[in-house]
Amino acid sequence: MRILVLFLYFVFSSKSIAQCEVKNRVQADGSMEYYFDPAVFYTTKSKSLKINIVTDKEHYFVALQPTPFPDKKIGKKINDDLVIHLADKNTYKLTHYDTQYRRNDSIMQVLYLIDEKDVDAFSNYEAVTAEINMKGTEFVRSYNFKLHKNAIMHQLNCFLKNEEQ
Repeated sequence: MRILVLFLYFVFSSKSIAQCEVKNRVQADGSMEYYFDPAVFYTTKSKSLKINIVTDKEHYFVALQPTPFPDKKIGKKINDDLVIHLADKNTYKLTHYDTQYRRNDSIMQVLYLIDEKDVDAFSNYEAVTAEINMKGTEFVRSYNFKLHKNAIMHQLNCFLKNEEQ
């Protein structure tokens, strides 16, 4: 019985530790970027959306990885703000920060800045819907989140918890 309890303790504690596993990479300008692996928020046969939180330890960004994504020539024109509806029934507009193509252009990532006044809301409420203007592919692409709705909230709280320590 003790072995079973000990085993279950390790399983659940390792999951909670792994959930706050922050990764980092050096940007082209030499600055450090901290991030989590993207979580799938929405998926169908025709499109999907992965989201994660990225920070430079001063600002927090929501990073979107939509699929399918436009080629680089068209994708670099995506510069509209992101609209996210949270479970608090409020709508938040995140400012477009950057559009990047990664891993030999096989992944497109669009970064949106979370306003400092909205960090508290994003750390306390699940994401419900996102709307993004995918210029060149269609007008506004809307995603009603079905999976990992609390990933933004959880990842942001991991960063905030690390800052406190």
